[in-house]
Amino acid sequence: MNISKIKERIKVPLLVLILITAVVAGSLCIDQDDSGTDTVESGSHLNCVLAQGPSDSLDPASKWVGWYVREFGIYETLFSYDENMVLQPELATGYEQVSDTEWKIILRDGVKFHDGTIMDADSVVYSLKRVLNSENSRKSEYDFIDSITSESANTITITTKYPYAPTIASLTDPIMSIVSPEADDIKNSPVGTGPFKFKSYEREVSISLQKFDDYWNGASEIDTIDAYIVGDGMTRLFMLESGDADISRYIPQSEVSNIESNEDFEITSKETLRSYFLYINMNKEPFNDVNFRQAMNHAIDRQQIVDVALEGIGGTPAESVFPSVSQWSINDELEVIERNETMVKELLAEAGLEDIDNDGYLEYNGEDFEISIYTYTSRPQLKPSAEVIVTQFESVGLKTSLTTMEGSAIEAKMVEGDYDLALYAWGVAPTGDPDYFFSKHFYSSGTEAQKTGYSNEQVDQWIDDAKKSSDEDLRKEYYDNVQRQILEDCPEIYIFYQNAITGYDTKVGGYKEYPNEITILTKDIYLNE
Repeated sequence: MNISKIKERIKVPLLVLILITAVVAGSLCIDQDDSGTDTVESGSHLNCVLAQGPSDSLDPASKWVGWYVREFGIYETLFSYDENMVLQPELATGYEQVSDTEWKIILRDGVKFHDGTIMDADSVVYSLKRVLNSENSRKSEYDFIDSITSESANTITITTKYPYAPTIASLTDPIMSIVSPEADDIKNSPVGTGPFKFKSYEREVSISLQKFDDYWNGASEIDTIDAYIVGDGMTRLFMLESGDADISRYIPQSEVSNIESNEDFEITSKETLRSYFLYINMNKEPFNDVNFRQAMNHAIDRQQIVDVALEGIGGTPAESVFPSVSQWSINDELEVIERNETMVKELLAEAGLEDIDNDGYLEYNGEDFEISIYTYTSRPQLKPSAEVIVTQFESVGLKTSLTTMEGSAIEAKMVEGDYDLALYAWGVAPTGDPDYFFSKHFYSSGTEAQKTGYSNEQVDQWIDDAKKSSDEDLRKEYYDNVQRQILEDCPEIYIFYQNAITGYDTKVGGYKEYPNEITILTKDIYLNE
């Protein structure tokens, strides 16, 4: 497999899908009133097309559904991040750390749910405790919480089992969205506090919204929204070009120049907090040898991957775990790891690999050796990136195969230890704090560390110390140490950081790109008629 063939394969032809257009055109501005009669709404209407959406539930406390219903502008959290990843109060107005384990949070007055009821301390406690329920699949992420109590109508107290510095940051995850206790079918009819309230949902096709007139931060200028869920990037592009979408998320990289040359559209591209990286199974030879892991690390030409698989604009080469947009990044003191064939050959020889039969491929311990890479296809950047990596590995004598399958199937193999490498994409700091990612991936008992087999007592200590310290400078020092050690130990190989590329009609105003990818539809979006 050569690079020119990979570039040709990722130039997907534009397929004009008439059926999609018919569905969109047939649904514009149509609502169902209580009597079941179709009524045509007047006012400002926005069509948005997204790459992903919820499937069987709209409950924000279910798995990762909160991300989607947050994107739709239905739900909000006590705190959130702005477009520059600065923490800000949302449904809270502030907090006070009363002791090492006690946090008092002051709630915003006058906030209404979409059903007209008032948000108060009891409704907030109810919402947060839904995540602590033993049946919640993500409960373990909040095991640090000992209790949540209401102190007054506008004050709650969160008590942790031990000092936990990221407590406030953890409340920005959309799983902690504040929901109306009066909602009787939250799985199918969400009731939040956001700028847009739920109207209807066609599973994995579209969701219809309308502005919430009593929104605490001022009503939107947009009256109604139809948000379509379309996995195919070229279809999303076609919907924008045909006028069936005003905003189209994740425009195919190969088509950006065409959109930029059209005066009717604008393109925004911004680095996100999503890193693409290789898991390494350190529980098997020769992947348990740091020399071999570093040989793979230095065999990768990250800029070539960005240029070929991402068309030069879909991302930036990675230096470490966190993109530069994160305050926790150490990229300003690092350089991108360059491909170095001389170093690679020396490291491979140190790890015991050599080409015994002169067939161009290296053997290990005198036997044929082949690396297997798994990846999934729900993110279009993964497969072409993996194909470039295969080519780069093979050019230094590492015979390599690539297999794509469903993410759940890869997950099962990784849990069983039945893999070599797996190329994944993670939002590395959706709550803004490093602990979210580090405790999972690099703490010895972390769920992802169990998959790689990584364990380092010093790293564990730094992570523990950073969790407990309320001194931000000291926490930064601990996390910087973790990142430097990870780059040395190489349990994972960081490839690139993804850019969010959104196309929108020039009549759209107020649209902002958020690096954590969980805020899209806000009350600030408007249409210039």
